[in-house]
Amino acid sequence: MNRTKKNTSRKPNPSELRHRINAGLVAVKSQIAFFESQFGRVESQWKEDDTRVTFADFAISEKVFAELRSSFPDDDYCSEESNPDDEEITLDAEYAWLIDPIDGTNNFALGIPMCSISLALLRHGEPIYGYIYDYARRVIVHGGEGEGVTDGTRKGKVNTSDPTTQTHFATNFPFTGKDMDLARTLFERYRVRCFGSAALNLAYTATGKLDACLDFRVKVWDVAAGFAMIKAGGGEIRYFGAPTFPLKSFHVRMPAMRYVAGNPKFCQLASDVLGGEQG
Repeated sequence: MNRTKKNTSRKPNPSELRHRINAGLVAVKSQIAFFESQFGRVESQWKEDDTRVTFADFAISEKVFAELRSSFPDDDYCSEESNPDDEEITLDAEYAWLIDPIDGTNNFALGIPMCSISLALLRHGEPIYGYIYDYARRVIVHGGEGEGVTDGTRKGKVNTSDPTTQTHFATNFPFTGKDMDLARTLFERYRVRCFGSAALNLAYTATGKLDACLDFRVKVWDVAAGFAMIKAGGGEIRYFGAPTFPLKSFHVRMPAMRYVAGNPKFCQLASDVLGGEQG
């Protein structure tokens, strides 16, 4: 396939970007009925990495990408479920799409409504727009650079107030003993939520329902959409380890990420405790 090499110095073409933003929203909406029809009914299997997968994961990934490719054939497309295990994709197009067709697959398969479709648009490897379909509330949370964050029909933003004992942050378990020891101060001081969906953790943080989210074991497809919304909503992202974005290549066996995101004051506090680096 012949592609135009990306020029990282120029600003995005407004019409090209708007076309993609609109198309991404339509593509996610088109899969809601199927997602809901399979919820709690679809059979599942366990992969080698001890994560669950269902037929619906593959179907949603393929259908969303087929729809987007019809309009944007030269973009890059990355999915945990549809890309081969032994294939590494170099992201050499200006735009790339990164999907987690079902985030919270355990919940989805078990009939627990804390699950989502998560789709991210990247430009030069940086998440610039994200879409998260929140099945529990039947709304799409979406937003990105210069667009703010929309929660269904309402605008949302990151909470920037000073952390208190009523501050809520979300995470996912299990934790290693070492990580638990590192985070113990945060667990003892603040209120913790665990929904089983990293994408929803970020969506709720980007819209101010939670103050922050902390994770030591997620992958890029879990967080790319939410990262775009965190920044659009006035939040911050700090990594524990090397920054993941800009993403230069994609592989389904990529290492797990470690980060805190959301309220800048909470992120600074968590970084002081855990040793994070601003992204």
